[in-house]
Amino acid sequence: MAAVASAVVAVGTAAGVISAVAGEEDRTTARPDTTASPTVVPLPAVPSATAAPRTPSAPASTASPAPRPSKAAPPASRGAAVPPAGRLYRHPESQVLDWVAAHRGDPRRPLIETRIAAQPAAVWFAAYNPGAVTGQVRSVTAAAARAGRTPVLVPYAIPGRDCGGASQGGAPGLAAYDAWIREFAKGLGSGPVIVILEPDSVALADCLSAGDRQARYASLARAGDALHAANPKTRVYFDGGHSGWHAASKQAAALRAAGAASSSDGIFTNVSNFHRTADEAAYARRVLAELGGPARLGAVIDTSRNGNGAPKAGEWCDPAGRALGRAPTTATGESRIDAYLWVKLPGESDGCKGAAGSFTPDYAYQLATG
Repeated sequence: MAAVASAVVAVGTAAGVISAVAGEEDRTTARPDTTASPTVVPLPAVPSATAAPRTPSAPASTASPAPRPSKAAPPASRGAAVPPAGRLYRHPESQVLDWVAAHRGDPRRPLIETRIAAQPAAVWFAAYNPGAVTGQVRSVTAAAARAGRTPVLVPYAIPGRDCGGASQGGAPGLAAYDAWIREFAKGLGSGPVIVILEPDSVALADCLSAGDRQARYASLARAGDALHAANPKTRVYFDGGHSGWHAASKQAAALRAAGAASSSDGIFTNVSNFHRTADEAAYARRVLAELGGPARLGAVIDTSRNGNGAPKAGEWCDPAGRALGRAPTTATGESRIDAYLWVKLPGESDGCKGAAGSFTPDYAYQLATG
């Protein structure tokens, strides 16, 4: 296996950043560094990071889960909810947009503005914040509905997040998480929405005990059902890791245990990572084939920084020579590939070219010209 950083990004008030942990050579995704999330409405395009102390966190709770909500629309009607091409939502607040507005005379600004700031990107929700999350989600989905566009949302509050690593945090237990995700779901509105459910929650679950892993998977299935029940036009994608990590058969077995066959619309891959789109598409199809159906399941790929493919093994932190990947779209032209998305916002540092999670114009410019 290639030694790459794990997959989700650093989180705080506006961005995402890859953060590796010393000795974790098997990590393959890029995860958030902190437990903070946006506290104002509307939210920024992706949570940004403020580095948190590295102390181990408790494994996911095995507390009795809340009752599982009834399923929403049948699979066939879910499949019809793929948003039209070119109609993904760009949130009007983000670190890159702030930088563009404040640096009109910077020679790097035109390229960063047109190639990065103008693109739609995911909105991350990384704090366990019952009482606030419904309004935060609604602020994004309502604005997207007014614009006639489809938002991409990333709930990231699973208990035991990041296995106690740099992005540790999340809800205090699975019953609390179940309640939080139901509150999240209340903000989805009635229009089309894409949900990237809990990056790393399946591919990075090996650190949990067998019982805690089973409990997490059951909670993810409940989450998928709750999101669909709240808005049948929501398309929910489960964690598929990426092509440089687990074998397709192993990832599919974990996804099956997490209820992906019945509670999701497919899988996401390559979140905050660098693997080429063709490799990810082939891997996603293998995972879906191993999962064994239903045929309606598809995949979405994070293409934000994969234009030049993955760096050498061990080079995960703002690696040199990377480039922007394909622009976000739902018109992929690829069988079973529903969308290319920018889940990680390019230019937000992994912690080497700038503070973890901060927008770093030199890095953004390198990606835009790569």
